[in-house]
Amino acid sequence: MSRCLRNACARDYDACIALFQRSVDQLAAEHYDAEQRHAWAPSNPDRTLWHRRLATLQLCLLEDSGQLAGFIGYSLDGHIDLLYCAPESARKGVASELYLAAEQHLRGAGVTRLWTEASLAALPFFQAQGFRLIARQAVQRDGVSLLRCDMDKVLTG
Repeated sequence: MSRCLRNACARDYDACIALFQRSVDQLAAEHYDAEQRHAWAPSNPDRTLWHRRLATLQLCLLEDSGQLAGFIGYSLDGHIDLLYCAPESARKGVASELYLAAEQHLRGAGVTRLWTEASLAALPFFQAQGFRLIARQAVQRDGVSLLRCDMDKVLTG
């Protein structure tokens, strides 16, 4: 099992979108019903919109034996925007490795506070990384309400 952490480029975007869809569909099922998961990750995503969004982020991939195992997207203002693992890679340290690489990069850039809007599925992961829950909020996606958690972490030392 050989893992490779690397920065993404535009040719990786479609693989990230596909992984995002599978991750939401399978890994969020315990917390969100089928209608909510479909609103969050529709089967026919707007690829142009996704490509634009991904191009604005620091995007890091983790490949395992040549297959995309997960990705993280973040901004240099400390916002962790996206963190998703392939269902077959869940609970194998992929999210932790991606997150730690991002945190290290952000610390090096002088960022002192990280923040994210975590799903209910991701809440325990971010709490384990030292994030605190600020508030839960309902957001609308295609007329469907989804609960998410505003969280932050102050970087010290």
